[in-house]
Amino acid sequence: MRNIMFNLIWQALLASSVAALPSLSSRDSQPTVAVKNGTYTGIHLSDYNQDAFLGIPYAQPPVGDLRFSNPASLDSSWTGSRDAKSLSASCVGYGPSQLGYETSEASIILLYGLCMNDCLYLNVWRPSGRQHGKLPVVVWIHGGGYVQGAGSDLRYNLSFLVDQSKTIAHPVIGVSLNYRLRAWGFLNSKEFFETGSSNMGLRDQRLSLHWIKENIAAFGGDPDQITIWGQSAGAGSVGSQILAYDGRDDGLFHQAIMESGGPLSLNSQTDLAEESWNLLLEKTDCHTSCEPTECLRGLSFEDLNSVINTTELSGPWRPKIDNDLIARHSSRQLADGNFVKIPIIIGDNTDEGTSFAPKGLNATGQFLRALESDSPPLNSSFAQQIVDTYTEESTDQILANQAKDWVPPPSVGALYRPVAAYYGDSVMIAPRRLATRTWAQNHLPVWSYRFNAIPAWATYLDGATHFVEVAFAMRNLDGVGYPPIRVNPFEGLPESYRDLARLMSSDLIKFIATGDPNGWKGRDRAAPDIGEPVPRWPQYGCGAGKNFVYEGNKTHHIESDTYRLEAIDLVLSGNLDVYDR
Repeated sequence: MRNIMFNLIWQALLASSVAALPSLSSRDSQPTVAVKNGTYTGIHLSDYNQDAFLGIPYAQPPVGDLRFSNPASLDSSWTGSRDAKSLSASCVGYGPSQLGYETSEASIILLYGLCMNDCLYLNVWRPSGRQHGKLPVVVWIHGGGYVQGAGSDLRYNLSFLVDQSKTIAHPVIGVSLNYRLRAWGFLNSKEFFETGSSNMGLRDQRLSLHWIKENIAAFGGDPDQITIWGQSAGAGSVGSQILAYDGRDDGLFHQAIMESGGPLSLNSQTDLAEESWNLLLEKTDCHTSCEPTECLRGLSFEDLNSVINTTELSGPWRPKIDNDLIARHSSRQLADGNFVKIPIIIGDNTDEGTSFAPKGLNATGQFLRALESDSPPLNSSFAQQIVDTYTEESTDQILANQAKDWVPPPSVGALYRPVAAYYGDSVMIAPRRLATRTWAQNHLPVWSYRFNAIPAWATYLDGATHFVEVAFAMRNLDGVGYPPIRVNPFEGLPESYRDLARLMSSDLIKFIATGDPNGWKGRDRAAPDIGEPVPRWPQYGCGAGKNFVYEGNKTHHIESDTYRLEAIDLVLSGNLDVYDR
């Protein structure tokens, strides 16, 4: 049923696509840029006074002999100028991607073709005109669980962020990118890794960063002032780049922002998808081949994708240790200090776990069995400690918008609150807390936040759940890209929520531009509807670190990062043994 619904939405998006180019101003209506391989002509967005260069390839198409291979650098050049006026197709994922780009004056062509998974492209947005100085650069790496999403997703429209950067007098250049997803980007098994390819999606990101480093100066960007930024799997990807090659610093970035994700994973990074690999070979009749990967490369895109896009093979493909790009378990690298030493902003949302918790658990025995079947499975003793700790009465339980004696509906189960608290902690909050502690202990600048605002699309069972902060961080005040799947995040909410978007996006911009989220003009008065000054955001610090708490219709404030301290410390106590396998 879910696949049917996705297909219906996909068909609706196809039917509603438009082919109208935006109106171009007479001044600088055809901006051009000369990169290493040749010249591109972009478009001028007069409403925002920005230039956009869209659908620029950063690697050879990963098709044919390059399917299931590490990405290959571009090896051709040209004379004349090529168009960079349309967004590329997204990489093949699970369900539809909302592609396109809209301004108030018109729309750039919306593209939905899968193009045989020819998708390794990036987009650049800059303040319009010839640059008289090198601007800071921010590179957005989208999330989506490594199975869906795209740099050209409507919701990730960097025009709004670049516009806000000019508003606070700290202009930046924004870059978004695609990378391969699902089995196309994260095929894994011992046999496959022996072919020399692995974690292709992460390597796609890495190659794009090399391209940006080499070419961003042509757009007016500073190649020595690049911040990488991601959310969820995008934040995990940012963390993977910080840990890549056992923490080797290749000078590709100098700062990072991680929303609801980061360098530490408490999931198993060693359990390769051997059963799924064998099933894939069986379903494609490649199990009899002496060279199964070459057999997979020889299949038609349509036939192979029809196998990959099944429920059985939709979920096991994730980044795994390959003794190269992912050298060791992230917990070991953090403990040993093997990571790129850079300033970071990292944070999570109050009710992260409502997106990850299994539903319908009504008894502690059911909770225990769920933990014992996780990846990696928790041993019975440790699982029992988790159950005992998380089912105790707590004064800092999630879904604080509900009364303390609130009874969840049967659809989510009587233990919904403690179960969601645990899964949010284990997936997002505990790893974030350990990362902030690690950075502080290494005397590195780190700012931590908790996002505690609920958008219009979230229900009372969601709360401030996973992904809710994205529209705010990107200052997407019109909710571009959310309908028809979700309503505009700001619909029907008071102006304080839009003020929150301006505040959060400006804090991130100030960090991108200067390495400190504080000090942009007007920050202390950025919440006029609340009526109290916005406090300065302190660095996390050692000991009881501090979080900046972003609120919707309440006062932004600073808190000690001690909520659910005993429970989260218990989760982290298994970091180097329970999870590291």
